[in-house]
Amino acid sequence: MKILLIGEYSNVHATLAEGLRELGHSVTVISNGDFWKNYPRDIDVTRKPGMLGGITLMARLYTLLPKMRGYDIVQLINPIFFELKAERLFWFYRYLRRHNKRVYLGAFGMDWYWVHTCTYEKPLRYSDFNFGDKVRTDAEAVVYQQSWLGTAKEQINQMIARDCDGIIAGLYEYWACYHPVFPDKTTFIPFPIRMPEKYSTERAQKSKVVLFIGINKERSAYKGTDIMYQAAKDIQQKYPHCTKLVVAESVPFAQYQQMMESSDAILDQLYAYTPSMNPLLAMSKGIICIGGGEPENYEIINETQLRPIINVEPTYDSVYHELELLVLNPDRIPQLKRQSVDYVAKHHDYLKVARQYLDFWKK
Repeated sequence: MKILLIGEYSNVHATLAEGLRELGHSVTVISNGDFWKNYPRDIDVTRKPGMLGGITLMARLYTLLPKMRGYDIVQLINPIFFELKAERLFWFYRYLRRHNKRVYLGAFGMDWYWVHTCTYEKPLRYSDFNFGDKVRTDAEAVVYQQSWLGTAKEQINQMIARDCDGIIAGLYEYWACYHPVFPDKTTFIPFPIRMPEKYSTERAQKSKVVLFIGINKERSAYKGTDIMYQAAKDIQQKYPHCTKLVVAESVPFAQYQQMMESSDAILDQLYAYTPSMNPLLAMSKGIICIGGGEPENYEIINETQLRPIINVEPTYDSVYHELELLVLNPDRIPQLKRQSVDYVAKHHDYLKVARQYLDFWKK
């Protein structure tokens, strides 16, 4: 098949494209590389700053229109699939719909169904927008609510979701928001990971437990990184003789990987039920994920044996407690590392995931 993947989140489309190509399909990825993360793509559509940047991007997209037609499959990473105002994307979506056979929507991140459902219906015990029945009021959560609720972004998200041929959710959380509304066209497919040629299930250092955390300044409070970072710093201060903390702050993907590889555990996304791309990548390298490993995560993939993720509740005390247990019981580390590799190989191998996409698209 001839496949067009538009947009990027955390290397999802770039990795999926690799798998699809190895299975014999023709794939083009058009994206901005997910901003500063700079993931691979075939056609770059990065927007430069300011109003002139928007005009320049619009002009470039118009020149690219002939390269966005004639595909069997088009998949959008998000309803905001180019760095343009939502009002301008209606026309591009209709063009894609008119000039290609089938169009699919990815439920991979921030969109109206995620914001609205977690804010008002609250199917999850906690999320980026709620703690139980309480709606989050931290600054970034409010900004996203104002950006998506009652705006053109809401309109285009609803229009694409109703009109497209199918919706693919990459995490349990997103599936829980889309499936009740679109049960006949929503499916869950795990994120794709290309297993590394080399990995280690031994401790990074014999004398210290090495913890790794990536910090995006703009989203630290929203993703709970600030809480996880504080707990990790406090553990390092209490147990300096047996703990090492490595911090990567808003660095490109290649540098992020290098910094992560010599660690035992990664702290990522306090408010998640499910490990996303970065912790999954870490797990494939034999690094333990401390973050989202709720029962629903294992249930949706029918995993009954492996439990490699150190699940934490969305509180400082929970993170501190689990870190302390790990630091004081380092004998657990090799087994959790082995299970982490087995888990990703079993459920997230990029070729297996690519086949799941093909099966869904063909249906």
